[in-house]
Amino acid sequence: MSLLKLTGIVKTFPGVRALDGVDLEVEPGEVHCLLGQNGAGKSTLIKVLAGAHQPDEGTIEWAGSPVQFSKPTAALRAGLATIYQELDLVDDLTVAENVFLGHEPRQFGFSSRGVARRRTRELLARLGHGEIPAGRELGRLPAAGKQIVSMARALSHDARLIIMDEPSAVLAHDEVENLFRVIRDLTATGVAVIYISHRLAEIREIGDRVTILKDGRTVAVNLPARTTPTDEVVRLMTGRSVEYVFPKRGSSPAAEGAPLLRVSGLTRAHEFSDVSFTVGAGEIVGLAGLVGAGRSEILETVYGARKAATGTVEVDGKPLRRGSVKAAVAAGMGLAPEERKSQALLLGEPVYRNVSLASLRRFARAGFVQRRAERDAVSAVTRSLDLRPADPRRIMRTLSGGNQQKAVVSRWLLDNTRLLLLDEPTRGVDIGARAELYALIRSLADQGVGVLLVSSEVPEVLGLADRVLVVREGRIVREAPAADLTEAQVLDLVMAGERAATAR
Repeated sequence: MSLLKLTGIVKTFPGVRALDGVDLEVEPGEVHCLLGQNGAGKSTLIKVLAGAHQPDEGTIEWAGSPVQFSKPTAALRAGLATIYQELDLVDDLTVAENVFLGHEPRQFGFSSRGVARRRTRELLARLGHGEIPAGRELGRLPAAGKQIVSMARALSHDARLIIMDEPSAVLAHDEVENLFRVIRDLTATGVAVIYISHRLAEIREIGDRVTILKDGRTVAVNLPARTTPTDEVVRLMTGRSVEYVFPKRGSSPAAEGAPLLRVSGLTRAHEFSDVSFTVGAGEIVGLAGLVGAGRSEILETVYGARKAATGTVEVDGKPLRRGSVKAAVAAGMGLAPEERKSQALLLGEPVYRNVSLASLRRFARAGFVQRRAERDAVSAVTRSLDLRPADPRRIMRTLSGGNQQKAVVSRWLLDNTRLLLLDEPTRGVDIGARAELYALIRSLADQGVGVLLVSSEVPEVLGLADRVLVVREGRIVREAPAADLTEAQVLDLVMAGERAATAR
């Protein structure tokens, strides 16, 4: 009997059909890998399984019986736990407090810290990590330790199935090996794992069967993970039917003369090495590669949010101080990060306060912010981007994903930014809003703004960028005009390392 069986799952949001008849079947004690490019529907499917979204159509069977997880706690009670890529842990709490957060052990009607710590030690020992102190503050643990705590938290709910979303994205090679050992120990006891990763070599090593999604549909089920040819997996993942509406490129995107941005020999240990490239005024340069290849780390290091070990970043021929965001902003650089909600926005504040964050000095008089001038300036720039609703007093969390992204870009336009770094600019954005963002980015380039773009969606990089840098394992392995590359060529380049690892 299957532990989990999904049949014909459909989920629709305004303007987009995220899941269009998805099937999935997971057996007890197996590692079932879920593959697909960004936008294929994996995240939505996870949220349906976790009880965060309700399917519009289709059936879910759990241990042979039909179920409906009306909320996340219902899924947890049934024994289905999810470990998201962005770990939902609290750094200021102890390990034990995180493991039992929301379902604290009780004695005589009161929460018992002693019982929580004892049971946490037992769970950590089961995972082979009894050395992690149950009473230590979580924030003092490395990324690998936090990953283990997340697994202990899942087991504290007596999980029979654990969903792991990109669990290796923040782990070093030896830490990934340890993660695999823990997974094998879990599956040996009958616990099933749904494993999501862009790294095909990992799928070969840890997976049993594979299901592939493309554009919200199941295109392959129950493929053998270790013997299905890599080229076949790539073929099934590509050939997208979603329409990407890209604006027309200019005939001469980059200005004559010296580049606006020059990066030379940039290196950061264990993340990327000897990275060199340029971005011209009015040019869009795209970084293409797998998750974990070092793309976002390169972007953040150029911006000064991470400090390079060696190498230089120059704007208009002037070197910037390493690890200094202040120097980057002063040089006219702005960053729209991948995680806009946690890294770029004050969700409980109005739009105008979010947009004016980088430009408050413009509106300060005698130590006080002139609110009217601030709101008027924000209104002008958000109108130019067609941010909706147009009310700058609207609370940020009430805006759609696409309009939140416009607000982040508006912040840097208000500050007269000349070089814009965009990390996954359409992540979580519906198809209609994507076209608007594409037009906005091209419009900025046409006005002379240099754009450095990171995206996991190869068609997006090829359709939007003028020039593409292909990144694999922390190195740039190909540089070419976007018009000279195809999606298949880029995927072949970024996955060459996965093939080599598989051959070894």
